[in-house]
Amino acid sequence: MALFQRKDMISPITLKYSLSTSEKKKLVVGLGNPGSEYDGTRHNFGFMAIDKLAEHYDVTFVTKKDQKCKQAIVNVDGDQIILAKPETYMNESGQAVRALMDYYQVPISQVLVVYDELDLTLGDIRLKRAGSSAGHNGIKSIIKHCGEDFFRLRLGIGPKTPEQMDSADFVLQKFAGPEKRRLPKLLTTTVEHIENWVTP
Repeated sequence: MALFQRKDMISPITLKYSLSTSEKKKLVVGLGNPGSEYDGTRHNFGFMAIDKLAEHYDVTFVTKKDQKCKQAIVNVDGDQIILAKPETYMNESGQAVRALMDYYQVPISQVLVVYDELDLTLGDIRLKRAGSSAGHNGIKSIIKHCGEDFFRLRLGIGPKTPEQMDSADFVLQKFAGPEKRRLPKLLTTTVEHIENWVTP
C-alpha cells in the first residue's frame, strides 16, 4: 500500500517537470529609440513592426524595468513568445536583450531581432541568422552582450536621398509622403514574416 502512495506522490511532480521543460520560448525584439520624438522615424521601423505584431496578437505592452524594455507575452501553438521593445537607446539594445534572455532562459538560437536596414530598399525584407553588425549600432550592441548567433529580420529603408545626407540624419527622419503611405502594407507583410519564423 505504501508503494502505491509513493507513486502517487512522484507522478504529479514528474508531470509538472515535463510540462515546464517541454515548453519552448522565443524572443522577438524590435529595435528603435524610446521617446515620442522618435516616433515614426526610419530608425524605429523595428518598433513599428513589433507594435503591429502586438496588435495582431491583441496583447498590450507593459514596462519591465529589470529587463530594460516594454514587453508583451503571447502563447502560440503551445510556445511562449516574448515581444519586446528595449527602453535603452539603440546603441545599448544589447543590455535589454541580454536581460530578457537571462530572465526567460531563452537561448540565442530562439531570438529574432527586427530592425531597419539602410542597405536594403524600402519594401525589401530579409531574414538571416548570425553575421556581422554591418555598422548597425543596435545589432553591434546585441552581438557585444549576447553573441552573434541570433536571427535578424532586416527591413529596408533605403535608398538614402539625397545621397550626400549623413546616414545618421537620414535614419532619424520620419517616414513621409509616398513612403508613409506604403507603411501599412509593409508592416502587414513584416508581421507575416515574423509569424513564419515563430511557427515554422
